[in-house]
Amino acid sequence: MKANWLMPRMIACAVLFCAGVLHGQAAPAPIPAAIPAAKSIFVSNGGADSGLFPEPFSGDMNRGYDQLFAALESSGRFRLVSDPSSADLVLEIKLVAPYGPTNGSKQNGASDPLPMFRLTVYDAKSHFVLWTITNSVGFAILQKTHDHNFDMALNEVVSEFMALAGKAGMPAGGGR
Repeated sequence: MKANWLMPRMIACAVLFCAGVLHGQAAPAPIPAAIPAAKSIFVSNGGADSGLFPEPFSGDMNRGYDQLFAALESSGRFRLVSDPSSADLVLEIKLVAPYGPTNGSKQNGASDPLPMFRLTVYDAKSHFVLWTITNSVGFAILQKTHDHNFDMALNEVVSEFMALAGKAGMPAGGGR
């Protein structure tokens, strides 16, 4: 007799638990302590996939790295170091162009995936990945718009990192 009422209650509890998780009621997971505690950063150039420079984006494959470095430097909130062993965090910036279904230059069409920045945050001592931030570069046709969208996407990555580090409010500069 007890089994008749036990099973429906267990199912009801499971459904309520799953519904709570699916509707975003779970508490946010903690940010790794090393990120907000960081004082020094080494910036690593992960490069850019081929087919992105000099078209659709002007400059060269170091453009994202150069702009990220300049934005962090101008913020004055971290000490940028030239040796990863003397850093608290290592930030690797990479511009990736996912394989598209039809277009080898990776710049046209909504059906082709958009290029995106990937900022990977490593603990410099353990070499473990602590966090990853990605942001797509918006679609454009004109060179000027491609470059503007590049700058906007990278600025968003920098802003997300600064907010994650508990140091929001950095001016979103950059651009070429």
